[in-house]
Amino acid sequence: MRLDIVTCQPELLISPFAVSIVKRAQEKGLAEIHVHDLRRFAINKHGQIDDYVFGGGAGMVLRVEPIAACLDELLAQRSYDAVIYMTPDGETLRQPLVNRFSLAGNLLILCGHYKGVDERIRKAYITHEISVGDYVLSGGELGAAILVDAVVRLLPGVLGNEESALSDSFQDDLLAPPVYTRPAEWRGEKVPDILLSGNTPLVDVWRHEQALERTRQRRPDLLNE
Repeated sequence: MRLDIVTCQPELLISPFAVSIVKRAQEKGLAEIHVHDLRRFAINKHGQIDDYVFGGGAGMVLRVEPIAACLDELLAQRSYDAVIYMTPDGETLRQPLVNRFSLAGNLLILCGHYKGVDERIRKAYITHEISVGDYVLSGGELGAAILVDAVVRLLPGVLGNEESALSDSFQDDLLAPPVYTRPAEWRGEKVPDILLSGNTPLVDVWRHEQALERTRQRRPDLLNE
């Protein structure tokens, strides 16, 4: 998979992709991540990429020309399964959508900044508008990092045990059950006996029951859906 990210703050994306699972995915050749600095396409020598809001009001808006020039250059080089804009008013990122993106070959992600991007860019280029939650960040970079991490970890060969991803929260519309490791007793608290029994079918039943109960207590909206 190739992921291209367009941003005016590329420095924000250095560390999220330089460690852990996403780093290993790149080292294995399973994912290519390319970050493109929007200021390379600035409209003047001063590096301008934004301007005032038409109609008045506070804040700045990313201009059409730099974004269009960058996207046109990338789209001329390859086709993309999705051109994604990270924005608070987009579709909330959920696991089924992440699963679909993980099947793609190429993804192009545009990060907003300031008050966002000129609406004409959204109409002309964007196929998916994605939000990572009902709150506002300084820009789309951290949201893009979340999206990339969620998608890349699902690629075949990235995780040491691919079944691990299948048992994550939200994969079956349930939260994950509680998990334990050694020691079997700590400060008087014991690991549930069923997990030490070696009876895999009963362990699976217990985990499903625990997942249902945890979801019922913490995210009943998932069960309603």
